[in-house]
Amino acid sequence: MNRYRIQPGTVVDLAAWDPADRSAFDGDKDAARGVTKELNNRLEELQELLYAEAKHKVLIVLQAMDTGGKDGTIRHVFDGTNPQGVKVASFKKPTEWELAHDYLWRVHRHTPGAGEITIFNRSHYEDVLVVRVHNLVPPDVWSKRYDHINAFERILFDEGTTILKFFLHISKEEQRERLQARLDEPHKQWKFAKGDLSERKRWDDYVGAFEAALSKTSTEWAPWYVIPADRKWYRNLVISKILVDTLASLDMQYPEPEEDLESIVIE
Repeated sequence: MNRYRIQPGTVVDLAAWDPADRSAFDGDKDAARGVTKELNNRLEELQELLYAEAKHKVLIVLQAMDTGGKDGTIRHVFDGTNPQGVKVASFKKPTEWELAHDYLWRVHRHTPGAGEITIFNRSHYEDVLVVRVHNLVPPDVWSKRYDHINAFERILFDEGTTILKFFLHISKEEQRERLQARLDEPHKQWKFAKGDLSERKRWDDYVGAFEAALSKTSTEWAPWYVIPADRKWYRNLVISKILVDTLASLDMQYPEPEEDLESIVIE
């Protein structure tokens, strides 16, 4: 899966990353779903072990263009995991109370505790993406935030947090089809907002903002992965594989049981 990892210092050109790539898997969609199911089962085991050991912390950051598949990723990749140890934090437009603090304040309090996996559905990166594209603060303000973010993530890493960041990369044509599907299918219309169309017109601006963020903030301690996301089944397979490999590398162990348990008889 290292083919999708952005090495530190790389200048990212998203045009060079194929959102329909499927080069890491030779089988078809049905075969991929079978493999993903096996990975889901393994992820469930590793998540239980993570929770039991209560030593490591795992932060997963999901960012994407509109319709990129953040919700679908959470739903399919984490199917079967224990919600007691897996939390999702969604970051929408800041409230007045949140705006009264520094921009990382609302984020830091949602980071995972020992034994937890926390998924950020959008994240602190909104402050160098939406904020930049919509000129909500001057360039001399948002341009400093890349260093802030790197330092923030380094603090989390130094305190025992494993960080994985996934950019779900879709094509503009795929976004068009997904937006149209929301209009065409009555049970999906609630997902559609007219403002999605004005955001779509800013596609190139968002591409530039994502390229800068990916280039400036993929580090050894908090790497970015560019996940081909036009094919949902392939997106799920790749992310599941990265998660399982990462959790397995933590070499976790179940806590030692209390002594003399073998003498206990439950009556």
